[in-house]
Amino acid sequence: MKPTGGVDFLEGLRPPARRPEPQAYATAETGHNARGDNALMSDVLELQDVSVVREGRALVDQVSWSVKEGERWVILGPNGAGKTTLLNVASSYLYPSKGTATILGETLGEPGTDVFELRPRIGMAGIAMADKLPKRQTVLQTVLTAAYGMTAGWQEEYEDIDEQRARAFLDRLGMTEYLDRKFGTLSEGERKRTLIARALMTDPELLLLDEPAAGLDLGGREDLVRRLGRLARDPIAPSMIMVTHHVEEIAPGFTHVLMIRQGKVMAAGPLELELTSRNLSLCFGLPLVVEQVGDRWTAQGLPLS
Repeated sequence: MKPTGGVDFLEGLRPPARRPEPQAYATAETGHNARGDNALMSDVLELQDVSVVREGRALVDQVSWSVKEGERWVILGPNGAGKTTLLNVASSYLYPSKGTATILGETLGEPGTDVFELRPRIGMAGIAMADKLPKRQTVLQTVLTAAYGMTAGWQEEYEDIDEQRARAFLDRLGMTEYLDRKFGTLSEGERKRTLIARALMTDPELLLLDEPAAGLDLGGREDLVRRLGRLARDPIAPSMIMVTHHVEEIAPGFTHVLMIRQGKVMAAGPLELELTSRNLSLCFGLPLVVEQVGDRWTAQGLPLS
């Protein structure tokens, strides 16, 4: 299911040619319990019976899941469910203890797979990336350094097109007035928007967002959600996976949901079919009522009797 409608977020923002054009990723059709709904699209991410075990505990337990080109997935689940662990596997920074993970046609751990070539094709925005970035760098520098896979400026020279793209991404995320601000002085919402702009600089084929609205007030959340919605509805935007705890943070344009509890997949598929009161209640272990209002979602618990 490709997103439709909306303004093109990425129009005119293609990067200079530094790497080959995205290729098709052919994978065999097998019986998975968390597949997208269009088998004709190629797989951007394919997990087969993936488990991640630490100190004898399965953080992720036998997860099979695929994300296809053009899909925008949200991962929902309570604290400690394994959401960020799944995202770390999808980023290629965490290898499965068991099972296989294939990202953009490259299977982790197989001979011939070079994660250092793979990682620039994946955009990642989350607290783990924020902690790696120099706090004294300006917002513009923080985004620009991503063009060469750096976290800090050194002696690299940027082309005019790099700066134009960095400024344009920041503008579309509402950060034009903050270009010369130090990254370490930004509010939580401003940091999140800067990180998303940075993640887009490499023209990724897969965009991973780890709780982008966490810690934001109502105004900050709604501003971010509407900007993510514009990106999600852009037909040339990369496939997207976003981790969140809250259905209210699902932006218009997202197409699929995966629910996870105690490392196991509870439900996966198109939002309209799988984001139900029953599934969400099972996922969070609490009676919940889900409603769709226009192109947004809300959830609330049933009152105590």
